[in-house]
Amino acid sequence: MEKVRKILLSLALVFLTFINTSFASNEKPTLKVGMEVNYAPFNFSEVDDKNGGLEVANSPGEFANGYDVTIAKKLADELGMDIEIYKIDWDGLIPALTSGKIDAIVAGMSPTDERLKQIDFTDSYYNASIGVVTRKDSPYTNATNIHDYKDAKITGQLGTFHYDLIDQMDGVKKQQALDSFPTMIAATKAGNIDGYVSDKSGAMIAIYANTDLSYRDFNPEEGFDIDPMLTSIAVGIKKGSPLKNDINNVLKNISQDEQDDIMDHMIKIASFGEDQSKENLTFSQEMQSIWNRYSSLFLKGIVNTLFIAIVSTLLGFLIGLLVAVIRKTEVNKEKNPVGYAIYKIVNFILGAYVEIFRGTPMMVQSVIIFYGLKQYFGVDLSTMFAAILIVSVNTGAYLSEVVRGGINSINKGQFEACKALGMTHWQTMKSVVVPQAVKTIIPSLGNEFVINIKDTSVLNVISVTELFFMSKSVAGSTYQYFPTYLITALIYFILTFAITRILLVVEKRMSGKEYILESSTGVKNVNN
Repeated sequence: MEKVRKILLSLALVFLTFINTSFASNEKPTLKVGMEVNYAPFNFSEVDDKNGGLEVANSPGEFANGYDVTIAKKLADELGMDIEIYKIDWDGLIPALTSGKIDAIVAGMSPTDERLKQIDFTDSYYNASIGVVTRKDSPYTNATNIHDYKDAKITGQLGTFHYDLIDQMDGVKKQQALDSFPTMIAATKAGNIDGYVSDKSGAMIAIYANTDLSYRDFNPEEGFDIDPMLTSIAVGIKKGSPLKNDINNVLKNISQDEQDDIMDHMIKIASFGEDQSKENLTFSQEMQSIWNRYSSLFLKGIVNTLFIAIVSTLLGFLIGLLVAVIRKTEVNKEKNPVGYAIYKIVNFILGAYVEIFRGTPMMVQSVIIFYGLKQYFGVDLSTMFAAILIVSVNTGAYLSEVVRGGINSINKGQFEACKALGMTHWQTMKSVVVPQAVKTIIPSLGNEFVINIKDTSVLNVISVTELFFMSKSVAGSTYQYFPTYLITALIYFILTFAITRILLVVEKRMSGKEYILESSTGVKNVNN
């Protein structure tokens, strides 16, 4: 009977293995595509799929649409692949591709010489027309060629050939490159610059959303002298990728008329359709309109920001506490030479950890940890896990010094009393020192929590969908920079103000005192 059971069990395992193998062999491969999802009309954010958008893989509940998304869907369909859209900051697209996080970049990217050193490009899937965006009331609004902008302060997007084209404009004052089109729009509207170089499709969306802007296109003989390769927009792929020929075979069947139809359609969608008249909206109404349309994205960003900040602060506190306690340990060299040697090594490592993470920007650490581990060691971290890891170790490095200061504030007589009672170092720390030290560092711990809420914004470089990254998507999709970021600023203020008030109450209750919160400017202390 036992032999029969074993045989049946073996057959069942073989059958299940066969079934799993069969299903696995029938699964379609997935094309992972990276884009900003904040560069209308090429790629922009929506809150549903009613216009044919695709849900963003690393931001559930957010949908990507635009010219790039349509082309990416066509590629996947023709290649017999499923598709996943990944929302990635512009500066992170190439690292994401080279590290294997994504298979292709379909993000309005041109094959410049610098990029060709790192990745390959397919044939073009769109050819851009380049001009200049200025304010309508600008003296340069009626320029007929690129040399009519003498003394104008002109810029372009960072890391694009648009910025290099400014050198062809005689007499202009070339400004520092800016990181995105919404940023350039805001700078133009505010008068910080006179204009910026832009492709025509992006400029049309900007002008619709900002009726005080104007765009000038030029005849070939009066415009920029541009290598046709630069005005072509292509799919970025890893060097040596077998996808190149397959994608080229699909792209050659997309006619110019079909490209134009797709772009016209996406400009209409990105312009909010016919139901919105920007000219009749006040600033507050613009804010209300943006909130009504994109509140789900803002709320998602708030939840992710708070989750990362809370978990990372707690983990960071535990890391900092452990590091501080270990570094305060005393080992007698004469009585325990081996233990002393180990302690010195551990203390050196912990000291190096604290100095490295306190002495380098968290944005740099994020890129190294998230993309570097994948590219060089094959460690593929999820964005949320990477975010918590990065913020936690940063918080731990800072709080270790805060905790050490709290421990040092405890009267040395207490250490001597514990030793006299026969308590070990760990017993002294656990039962006597740490509980007192924690009370003294509560303000610093609360301050670190508030800092973490704001510092999560740098995590957009590794595509963490926190509040700031969501705000960038909204700003890039609507080209309404000031209203969008004012909403974001108010959200950050409400979060930090509320949390500061709560922590203040907790701190005072722990100190055995009763406090009356009078206003945001001060606290009235009433001793028991």
